[in-house]
Amino acid sequence: MENKELYFLNKTADILIKELDAYDLVQELKDVLSTYIELEDLNVYVFDPNTSTLRNYAQNWCVIDEVMAVDVKEPIYNAYNDIHGNDFVINSKAFKLPHTISDVSFKINSLYMPIVKNGMVFGIIELKFVDQASVNMEFLYLMKIFGAQISLKLQNIVLNEQSQINVEFHDSMKNIAKIIETQYEINYIVPLIGEMLDRFISDHLIYVFLKQNDEFSLVWPKACNDERVFDSLKELDSDYNYILTNDDKIGAFPLFSDDEITGCIVARSMIEKLSKRDIDYLEQLTRQAAATINRANSYSTILQYATLDALTNLNNRRQFETRLSQEIAITKRQNNPLCAMMIDIDYFKKVNDTYGHAAGDEVLRTVAGIIKEHLRESDIPARYGGEEFAVLIPFTQIAEAQKVGERLRKAVEERPITIYADTENSKEINITISMGLAEYNKEETGEALFERADKALYEAKKNGRNQVRLA
Repeated sequence: MENKELYFLNKTADILIKELDAYDLVQELKDVLSTYIELEDLNVYVFDPNTSTLRNYAQNWCVIDEVMAVDVKEPIYNAYNDIHGNDFVINSKAFKLPHTISDVSFKINSLYMPIVKNGMVFGIIELKFVDQASVNMEFLYLMKIFGAQISLKLQNIVLNEQSQINVEFHDSMKNIAKIIETQYEINYIVPLIGEMLDRFISDHLIYVFLKQNDEFSLVWPKACNDERVFDSLKELDSDYNYILTNDDKIGAFPLFSDDEITGCIVARSMIEKLSKRDIDYLEQLTRQAAATINRANSYSTILQYATLDALTNLNNRRQFETRLSQEIAITKRQNNPLCAMMIDIDYFKKVNDTYGHAAGDEVLRTVAGIIKEHLRESDIPARYGGEEFAVLIPFTQIAEAQKVGERLRKAVEERPITIYADTENSKEINITISMGLAEYNKEETGEALFERADKALYEAKKNGRNQVRLA
């Protein structure tokens, strides 16, 4: 064997002992092979027995059926099927190496090599060449050694990844259990649970439903367009731990509280079936999620009065600051837009001075009610202090928040408020509000976000009140 072959095998060995991610590993193998022969591309495909599909190793185990046209993926599947019992598939034809090296050379467009574990093929390496490369038998024997080295590396990777999955499963169980240590509000912890499940069961879409008034309501994510998911909810029965659709692609795992179904976690895929391992993991994770949600409901009942402002029934400032830190964390993690709104009742002191504090309280209650009327369930309003209100508006950009603010400002302006000078005499008054808006810029803290909204509020009051100003 010539020095260049030894050099090539030595460089390959150096690459395979490195700790590289999938993309970099394949890229370095491609680069080193390109020093030996003109190579157009190198790809590694691993067979998934749970779904009977080939996955692109360098592209996060992406299923090639999802990203490749039929005419592109078909030769790959054909090569995978033909390579069993052979050494290569060359130019779409199966090939077995002879026992002796001959001087035969030929033109080659594509070459597929098996990835083998314990004599069983579990993937293929695809080589595509530039302008029909000319190769000989020595090259093919070299590629057989090259393929064997990669097979050994991938065996170790797959084994390590399975071990990592087991570690991640136990981490997910612990993380779901730990949520209740610092959080108790369902609207916050359910998305967290959904995200944890979605990251762990990455091959399937995850939906979390909670039962409200005997109907299932989707809590996470925001939408589901597959009617089969909703049909599966109708089949739930407290006698069963889970149900599967006929094609095993949708599984519904009920959440229980005192033997009653209080919600459901659904796993769905358009391509893959739920494997036995997935089902086992989901059963255990669902039980843990149910326990966490049940504890959160108990805590929420106990603590709700400590988090609400007694006069307006909005979040108090302490609870609002807690929710602010939560929403900032979600926004950073999901890269969603988030807006902040600061509201001040114009000339509120004059209302108190003229009509008394009872009238002032009625004004505060009315404004709080109007705020709740014009916000979504996902928005977070609070009485910030005195006559000031603060609102967090998730999943909303500043232009849309401005429209919401203008509608709210107009609704307050047009709503007459009945106040009583005494038990017999009443009077209707109209009040206005000023408002400042700011959009979160990903670099600032929650406090900085509301400081900018507060400065915009100051500008609104300075420039005549009864208006919305943007930071």
